[in-house]
Amino acid sequence: MLIAVPDVLDAAGVARVRGIVDAGDWIDGNATSGTGSALAKRNEQLPEECAAAREAGGIVLDALAASPLFVAAALPLKVFPPLFNRYAGGQSFGAHVDTAIRIRRGSDFRIRSDLSATLFLEDPQAYDGGELVIEDRFGAQTVKLPAGHLALYPASSLHHVTPVTRGTRVASFFWVQSMIRDDGARAILFDLDGAVQRVAAGQGQGDDTVVRLTGIYHNLLRRWADV
Repeated sequence: MLIAVPDVLDAAGVARVRGIVDAGDWIDGNATSGTGSALAKRNEQLPEECAAAREAGGIVLDALAASPLFVAAALPLKVFPPLFNRYAGGQSFGAHVDTAIRIRRGSDFRIRSDLSATLFLEDPQAYDGGELVIEDRFGAQTVKLPAGHLALYPASSLHHVTPVTRGTRVASFFWVQSMIRDDGARAILFDLDGAVQRVAAGQGQGDDTVVRLTGIYHNLLRRWADV
């Protein structure tokens, strides 16, 4: 399930994050690569332990917690502290699948990567290329979102970033361990939640149908959740 989450950061939030990360000391992006990814990855990245990444990552985490759509789609149990990368001058990231278990360097924090997320931090008109291409059962899905918008997709999917031939693509990326491990079950809950909200908007939260559907949602969540 590929979900676009708009306006995770507003224009002021994007500017604030960019002001922090642009002043950071960037390094080779393979600092966090697995063995397979290192063969395909050509970009730059902020060191995950640096002050700029931690400060900007905190802003992103606060914004995610305030996004009802992100919470409904991801049902997050843990979020890996956001990282930041940039591509320019033909840099790209070849086809790969994200590592199943992500461990924060120098700590015992680890997550199962159920979902991958890319938060775009540059307007698409400012650079050529840099599309995120995600392979799913319906074929290749190409994503290039406005600054402040987020793409959320299964970490198990094959995906790549096309070469950036003009300008610079800047983004935050991270992984989510969901309370619902199975992508299909998570999609059912997301669709049901959306349907309940639409009925409630027309009938009111106290409507008997809304109450019963809400109960079904929570009973399924109770049955499937891994917390």
